Amino acid sequence: MTTRNARRTARTARTAALAAATAALALGLTACGGADGGSKAAGGDHTAGTSASRSASGADSGSGGGSSDSGLKDGAHSATVSNKGTATAARQCRGDEMLITAVHRFAGQQGDHLLLTASNEGSTPCWVTSYPAVKLGGDVDAAALPHSKKDNPGGDKHLTLAPRGKVYSAVNLFDYGSKHHTAQSFAIALRGADGRTGPFYSVDAKGAKPQFAWNEADVLNWNTEKPYNF
Repeated sequence: MTTRNARRTARTARTAALAAATAALALGLTACGGADGGSKAAGGDHTAGTSASRSASGADSGSGGGSSDSGLKDGAHSATVSNKGTATAARQCRGDEMLITAVHRFAGQQGDHLLLTASNEGSTPCWVTSYPAVKLGGDVDAAALPHSKKDNPGGDKHLTLAPRGKVYSAVNLFDYGSKHHTAQSFAIALRGADGRTGPFYSVDAKGAKPQFAWNEADVLNWNTEKPYNF
């Protein structure tokens, strides 16, 4: 009797151990399947919203003789720009998903310039770098304006914009009063990390004095704050 009881006890122990091992294996497979499904969901393709290339105007609270924003679509949305992103965490911004607005400020005065605002209208973060490529007037074959020699350093940084995030630049206008050029619009393009420019998009100037004049002009780097704290 003692021997039979010992064998029965051993068989029961082996059965319990096998059941426990099977349950552990099933739990392990379930956990792996859940992690795999989660990584696929997190890494899936996301299509950023794009904006139509059309001119429009919106209000601007800054000084400048009552000028108003103008750009590729309706007025800009306020948002916070994040500089914590890296080039690997976000992709480069595309021109067709950016809202570009312009304000002609201090017309006919010292400090006359176009304030440029770029807003990320896509659904995912993206970055800009350097300074925008700008061609004043309607001559699309003209060379883009040079970078301002008086600009602050740091144009090689990637500024990461969260959705609705903004960055700023400015076109400095120098009008010497004779043989100058006049226009109410210009073309703008984003630069990549290698300095190459993407497609150009037309931006109209609106406001009390939409027409601007220049003999010479240059451009500032993108910045998270508005230039020229007048």
